[in-house]
Order: sequence, then structure tokens, then C-alpha cells
Amino acid sequence: MTEIKPEQEINKKKKYKVVYWIVSIFFILVLIGIGNSNQDTGITPQVTTPSQNEEPIEVKSQSNEEEQVPQAQPPSEEKTYLVTEVVDGDTIKIEGGQTIRYIGIDTPETVHPSQPVGCFGLESSNKNKELVQGKRIKIEKDVSETDRYGRLLRYVWIDDIFVNDYLVRNGYATAYTYPPDVKYSEQFVQAQKEARENNRGLWSKCQTAPTSTQQETSPPTSQTTTPPPAQNSSTIICSSNAYNCTDFTTHTEAQNVFETCGGVNNDIHKLDADKDGSACENLP
Repeated sequence: MTEIKPEQEINKKKKYKVVYWIVSIFFILVLIGIGNSNQDTGITPQVTTPSQNEEPIEVKSQSNEEEQVPQAQPPSEEKTYLVTEVVDGDTIKIEGGQTIRYIGIDTPETVHPSQPVGCFGLESSNKNKELVQGKRIKIEKDVSETDRYGRLLRYVWIDDIFVNDYLVRNGYATAYTYPPDVKYSEQFVQAQKEARENNRGLWSKCQTAPTSTQQETSPPTSQTTTPPPAQNSSTIICSSNAYNCTDFTTHTEAQNVFETCGGVNNDIHKLDADKDGSACENLP
């Protein structure tokens, strides 16, 4: 049997003590780490409240207090369109050059070539500019794609504001139902009723706004952005595309406008589809 010397036994005990302390320190460090981890991950969240000296932050609305912003759900489609120009209170242009005519509403005239600026027309146009000019909008189609002048017929949202409804509800526009695009027609009529009862906008300034249900549901006069073709050559528009074949009752009327504007050399209105010198040949 090997005899263990006293000094060897002492060294052995020292080694055990060193191992013991190393293990003890390791466990202590592990416990400290777990405690710090709980604090970092917010296991016990701290709820802070404003001090008595702090003043609440007041969020100011961009619109004035009298204007009503109805709750509406914009289209789920994420695509937006930049508004490059506001033509008037119910018509805008977007990137790419397309023109959008707001569905279901009508605002007083401001740019009609043969009509004076309507009562509250400038206010309506300026409000439309304030809402959408230079901003990105969402649009929603109803049944019709375009009107007879090639303008897109759309409902328009800016953020969560339903622009068509907003303009009617605050007295900048009147409600006009034009079948088959009637998805929000009842909502617009109700918005107009609210605006009229509260004397908002044109309802407090103008005496010629429609007041009957029949007028509210008749086709909007502003859908026609150009005057009907006149037979007097001095009043015929030849500088821009203003007429369609449907604006004429006879081939003779269409031919007169066609020739006055230059015939095949300047068929600005595109009345001669086959370019044979005869305009709107389907008319009697």
C-alpha cells in the first residue's frame, strides 16, 4: 500500500477548495445574469405616467372646427396616385395626365368656357386644392370606367378622408346621383341634408342651390364641361377636343363643326373616324 504523505494530503485539500470556490463563483455569476436578463427584456414592465408639471400635448386638426370629417373606409388597395392639378371643385388630374371626375357630387362652375363662375365656386375649388393638390390619393371605381369625355369616374380618398362626401357634407358641393354609379348615393344625399340644415358653405351663401330630392338625384349638369356645339362659327371651339358625335342631333350639324375647325387637316374633336372627310356618319 502506498503511503500518502502529509504534504500531499494538504495539497489535495487545497485543490478541492479551489474547485469549490470556482464552482460557487460560477453559480453566483449565472444567477446575477438571469436577474439582469429579466430587467432587460421587460418581464416586469414599468408604467410611466406624466408628471404633474408636464402639460398634455394638444393635437390640432388641419381643418377648422366647423368642418365635418365623416368616418369612411378607404379602398384596401395600397396603390396611390399623385394629384398634379386641381381643375375645379370636383375634377382633378393625376400623374400620367389622366383626369378624374368625382362621382356623385357637383360643385359650382369655375372653368366652364360659356358660363360665369358660380356662387361658391372658387371656395369649392380652393377647398379641393387644399385637400388633394400635390398629395397622393386612393381611388375607387363604381360601375362606369369613364364619362363621355374620357374622364375617369372615381371616388377619392386622401388618407382617411372620403373627399366626395367631405365636399358635400361641408357645403362645398351638392349631391347628384348619376346611374349606374350609385354606390354612395344615399350617403351623399344624407350628407347634403346635414349641410343644408346647418347652413354650411354654399347653403348659407347661395340662393340657387338645389333643394328638392328630384334635383338631388338628377344627372349633374357639370358632367358636360363644354357648351353644346353652336352653328355660329364664332362660338365653335376649335382649340381643344370639346365635342363628340353624341353632342349633335344631325350629320349636318357635326359636319359644320368639323369643317369650321379645319376638316381632315384639324379633326381636333375626332369626328371623322375613318378620315374620309365625312363627320359622324352614323347620324341622320
